[in-house]
Amino acid sequence: MTFAPPRPRAALALAVLLPLAGCALAPPKLAPPALRDDVPLAGLSVPTRAGWPATDWWRGYGDAQLDELMAMALRQSPDLAQAQSRVRTAEQSVKLAAAQAGLSINGNAQLSRQRISEHGLMPPKLLGFTWYNQADLGVQFQYDFDWWGKKRAAIESALDQAHAAEAQRSAAALTIQNAVADTYFGWLADEARLALARQSLAVQRRLLSIAGLRVRQGVDLPDTLQEARSRVIAVEQAQTALESSAQIRTVALAALLGVAPAQLPALAPRPLPAISSALPADAKLDLIARRPDIAASRWQVEAALRQTDVARAQFYPDFSITALAGLSSTNQGTPALFGGGSGDLGNLFSAGSRVFALTPALHLPIFEGGRLKAAYGISRAQLDDAVAQYNAAVFHATREVASQALAAEQLATNRRQQAQQVGADERLVASAQARLQRGVRDARESLAAKAQLLQQQDQAIALHAQALTTDLALVKALGGGYRMPADAADATPSSPTSPSKNASRSPRP
Repeated sequence: MTFAPPRPRAALALAVLLPLAGCALAPPKLAPPALRDDVPLAGLSVPTRAGWPATDWWRGYGDAQLDELMAMALRQSPDLAQAQSRVRTAEQSVKLAAAQAGLSINGNAQLSRQRISEHGLMPPKLLGFTWYNQADLGVQFQYDFDWWGKKRAAIESALDQAHAAEAQRSAAALTIQNAVADTYFGWLADEARLALARQSLAVQRRLLSIAGLRVRQGVDLPDTLQEARSRVIAVEQAQTALESSAQIRTVALAALLGVAPAQLPALAPRPLPAISSALPADAKLDLIARRPDIAASRWQVEAALRQTDVARAQFYPDFSITALAGLSSTNQGTPALFGGGSGDLGNLFSAGSRVFALTPALHLPIFEGGRLKAAYGISRAQLDDAVAQYNAAVFHATREVASQALAAEQLATNRRQQAQQVGADERLVASAQARLQRGVRDARESLAAKAQLLQQQDQAIALHAQALTTDLALVKALGGGYRMPADAADATPSSPTSPSKNASRSPRP
């Protein structure tokens, strides 16, 4: 039985039907997922302020030492350097994806000398020679037609990953800045409390001296002396703990900056800065654009959506054209390159050695054993995971802002009450000293009132330090001066614009 060759029309119909069959199996194009553009802060009754934290928010505390520490952190922090390296890696991935699309040109130069087997299909006796030389010189051009947008989607996905890495770098920088400021303010608080502890120790030692004198004179019982010694020991223990805490904070500060403790700038104790914790009036609507972690999650959603386009395009046929132009020559001599002198490769550059080739190629995914569907399913799962991470980031931001704002308000109330207590103790000290000067009471009453005042002042400094920690946490929760580009923040995930001046991409068709 013989088969007639297919007619041209039948071959053309087959070439058209096969791609259409592949297209019919392709999954539908996904719509961009719905992402919320606000955070649920309703019912949060806290003070509001006009502006958001600035990019250099730490300068608002008016501390030159903190400014110097921040400059060092931004220059040489190891964590920030690691985040920056991830940004550079993502940028190179964009370049790699772009290089794999479009036209590619490759040159080729080859010279070989080969011996023919005497027992092969064409023995040397028949050809008349045993050795021969093959020289090839050419240029190959290849162009892949991106009809279904696969390569373009891959480039845009890599670009979105670069944008996400840049936002993550901003988040890492904010974390480091927050940690540096918190550690520094903790050190200031330790130093301030140490000064009070030294005063308190001096007061307790005077009380111990008076108690010892009264016991020796038989005025008080020996237990009074033991109680005074116990109070001295307690203050000494508190002083030792504060000294250790200040040293630990110095070591932690050096670690954050990536230097040895001896390389830290000279730090002098100074009063803790004032605090004005409050939420911006538009925190509910503008928080998403102010948080670098949310921005990174949003770019990850866009990158995952582009990857579904890449996986979907795999169902469609690929068409490419390869062209070759060059020179090719074969002869029997031994060229000088192989130790000979009689070989002649001059024919390589003659007109008769020219070779040309034009190769159109069509790749049809007819049967892939479920590989394409599995790859597309993975891309869908990764998109769902990216959306879930985005929703989690929004929820975490909401909880963080609300909790820090409420904590700041509660601490402000506690500090006002503590200030009233300190004022009352100051008046008690003044009254006791007045009675001492008039000779109505001895020094014990004045010293006890002074010890009580120092204790309340220590508590006030501890509350101030706690309020500063909460204020820093609130600055971080509000984004620390980060600002997503307005067009990217307002757009749906299908069309964010690049936050980098050096990166751009075409909008989704």
